[in-house]
Order: sequence, then structure tokens, then C-alpha cells
Amino acid sequence: MAGLEDFLQRAERVLARVEALLPPAVQAPDWSAATAFRWRKRSGGIGNSTGWLQPVAHASKITLGDLHNVANQKAAIEQNTRQFVEGRPANNVLLTGARGTGKSSLIKACLNGFADRGLRLIEVDKADLADLPDIIDLVAGRPERFVVFCDDLSFEEGESGYKALKVALDGSITAQSDNVLIYATSNRRHLLPEKMSENMSARHDEDGDLHPGETVEEKISLSERFGLWLSFYAFKQDDYLAIVAHWLSTFGCTPEQIAEARGDALRWALQRGSRSGRVAWQFARDFAGKMGNPV
Repeated sequence: MAGLEDFLQRAERVLARVEALLPPAVQAPDWSAATAFRWRKRSGGIGNSTGWLQPVAHASKITLGDLHNVANQKAAIEQNTRQFVEGRPANNVLLTGARGTGKSSLIKACLNGFADRGLRLIEVDKADLADLPDIIDLVAGRPERFVVFCDDLSFEEGESGYKALKVALDGSITAQSDNVLIYATSNRRHLLPEKMSENMSARHDEDGDLHPGETVEEKISLSERFGLWLSFYAFKQDDYLAIVAHWLSTFGCTPEQIAEARGDALRWALQRGSRSGRVAWQFARDFAGKMGNPV
């Protein structure tokens, strides 16, 4: 009997050591604490780490009405998101194009537009895309509708996150959860660098049809798994000035001040080398601040 007790005690000590090496189970967050969450990682020992959803206490308050000169893109993503929160079929979305034109802001605005109807946002860094199955398992069965948000997404050759995202979109034996969509932004249409040499592998058939090479096909295969593509383009001068006027008005500037700011706004854009929505917003903050207007 004494030998059995000694064996059991040693077995308990061994189990305790093994459990210490294992990452703790993923804990569900307080869903009432926020409408937006970030996926965070913490080291759990040698070769182990665990992730959790961190509520975002001060999420962006941008609205769909704040976004100008992207009417077609706004209408498309708003319709897709409405279908999603209503439990109807909807697509994963890839937003690509010029920097600072409202890609990320549009996704944040969708959250604010549909949060009261159960929409929630989960931001995931590219380095953590391998955890997508854990995130999807964590929210599966919840009554809310979740958009997994991957911002400024691009991959270099051989990065593991590329295949993880590809499988999560459409390639796993497990079907994607009905209450999860993936919205991603990128400056690259196909998310991977494209080289001139890759076009050399293209071939023509007897009818003259052009067929891309295997490398090009592989790069296109990820972006094609997004059902909805939205492209964004650099703004014209008048579009840029209209966005400046909107933000100056939002920051409390008078019509006279907005008219006065026109020349400064153009010089600001020239110095930045860009007429984008982001540059317009930055100028408006600078100008309104100098005027003494509150945030």
C-alpha cells in the first residue's frame, strides 16, 4: 500500500511539471466590455505561448458619414456587412490600393455603424495569423457577428502567415464559422511582391490564350479567396480639399477659416507628397489646433 501511495505522489509531481510546460487554455473575454478586441500573445514557457482577446477601451469613433469620395466602396462594404449582421450570406473582403485613402477607416466605420446590431471587430497582427483557428473556435457559437480585421497586410516569400490565412479563408476541412468574416487591407492587390521575371513563366496555348505560370497562380490564389475586392485610388485635388473641409468643419472651424485654409492645405499635401484622406485629416488637426479649437 505504501508503495502505491509513493507511486501516486510521484505521478502527481510529474503531471504538475508537464502541466507547467503546457500553455494555459484560451480564456473568453468579457464580451460586454467593448465592441472591438485585439488578439494578444504572451509567452508561456519554452516553445509555448498563449493568446487572448484584449478589449479595446477607446476604439475609433469614425463613422461612414466621415468618409468621402469612396462612395462605391462604402456602399459595397456597407451592404456586405449588413447582410452579415442579418445572418444572410456575405463575403470576406479585401481592400487594396493607395495609402491613406480610407481602407482601414472604412472597416472601423462599419463597426460603429453596426455595433448596435451585434457586430464585433477582432484585430489580428500578421505575425499572429497562425492563431486564426483558435480565434474562430473561441467565438464560434456566440450570438454576435465577428469581423476579423487584418490591417496593412502583405507577405514576403515563405512567411507562415500566408498559408494560415489561405487555409482560414477557404482550404481547411473545417468550414468557416457562420458568424466570422475576414476583412483585410493591403497596398498590394495580391498581397505578395510581384516580380517581372515571374511573367516569363506564362505560356500560350494553341488558341492564343495566355496562362499564368505556377508562381503567379500561387500569388493570385490567396486574393481570390476573398469574395469581395474593393480598390482605392489617389484623390484628385478637389476631392482632397473637400475632405479637408469636412474635417475642419468637424473640428469646429468656421466657413471663413475653411476658405482661408485652402492654400495651406495644398502646401501641406505637396510637402507630404500625397493628397490622401489621412493627409487631409492630419492637416485639419494641425490647422484647427493652431486656431485654438478643441478636439
